[in-house]
Amino acid sequence: MDEEYDVIVLGTGLKECILSGLLSVDGLKLWKRFRGSDKPPANLGPSRDYNVDMIPKFMMANGTLVRTLIHTDVTKYLSFKAVDGSYVFNKGKIHKVPATDMEALRSPLMGLFEKRRARKFFIYVQDYDENNPTTHEGLDLTRVTTKELISKYGLDDNTIDFIGHALALHRDDRYLYEPALDTVKRMKLYAESLARFQGGSPYIYPLYGLGELPQAFARLSAVYGGTYMLNKPECKVEFDLEGKACGVTSDGETARCKKVVCDPSYLPNKVRKVGKVARAIAIMSHPIPNTDESHSAQVILPQKQLGRKSDMYLFCCSYSHNVAPKGKFIAFVSTEAETDRPELELKPGINLLGPVDELFFETYDRSEPVNEPSLDNCFISTSYDASTHFESTVMDVLSMYTIITGKSLDLSVDLSAASAAEEY
Repeated sequence: MDEEYDVIVLGTGLKECILSGLLSVDGLKLWKRFRGSDKPPANLGPSRDYNVDMIPKFMMANGTLVRTLIHTDVTKYLSFKAVDGSYVFNKGKIHKVPATDMEALRSPLMGLFEKRRARKFFIYVQDYDENNPTTHEGLDLTRVTTKELISKYGLDDNTIDFIGHALALHRDDRYLYEPALDTVKRMKLYAESLARFQGGSPYIYPLYGLGELPQAFARLSAVYGGTYMLNKPECKVEFDLEGKACGVTSDGETARCKKVVCDPSYLPNKVRKVGKVARAIAIMSHPIPNTDESHSAQVILPQKQLGRKSDMYLFCCSYSHNVAPKGKFIAFVSTEAETDRPELELKPGINLLGPVDELFFETYDRSEPVNEPSLDNCFISTSYDASTHFESTVMDVLSMYTIITGKSLDLSVDLSAASAAEEY
């Protein structure tokens, strides 16, 4: 490796792929990984028909990740399909997430009088225009907290719960004490994304799963003259006498560089553990019950509904997205681990799945960087959280992009470049 590169990107995660135009995801041998045998039972169907993303996340149709993919022009190599349903767990049952004033009126989540109050709040959010003070009703949402805004409409705790966690996609309740503008923008994004394909959810997902991204970015990389190397063993970051990253060594060869971008596993002495994710993976022969027979769906279980400190998430995809054989469904239950017993912690979500053909469990540590990139030229991403959507993930990507380049990414793009396939 005689060349010197401006930046070397280590890792196979989506964050690294967006930042670099490179991504490599292993063809997962799920059965072998968790059972130690390469021979799954015949009733599961051929292993080649499964495309299981170990950290699956849906994309908001009008969201930042889709805009980023369009900005990089990688969408020309990808096909998306709308996700069927978006649901929330409330008072022991699964309900469709209402996103507009009319849906609020029809929702069984609320009683008659609460529906009227919620409808007024939704109308305020729908009509709110940051640049038009006449829509603000005298409220400065950069100063008024979310709790203060919601209290104006007299909404009860259950309504606040699904608005904050299933619509605005906050992961904890800190948002209640922060400026309301962020929550209003998140709610508007949800409604706009839902309206885009006029389906049952605001989400889209690539046909054949997120594993399609490697090929798309590999093609894009080739177009722009990028070099990518797969299956390089034991990559080690090299540092010069000043402690700055200057190259990466693998197989006895060193590629020189000026900057290194990587996930926390490559530089464990420059990160700190901030939590742990617990996840269950289920193979099923049916959709998640009470989700209107949705072949793909997200169900959010807000923390208060479970008596927990963190939300729980259900993700379901199936043969309709070409990630499983005909008639099979793949479901994930994930949460921020609060104990060392993931099987017990995940039980509230697993109980919602109905009968499962197979069930697997795993945990992984979440880490965040503690280094100073300006001193060591190392740009380290934060580990993936437990959520099953990309809204938090892409914020880390854009923050890293700005730190690496010193520029902000202009994401004013033509969203029609990422279209969704029709139902099969």
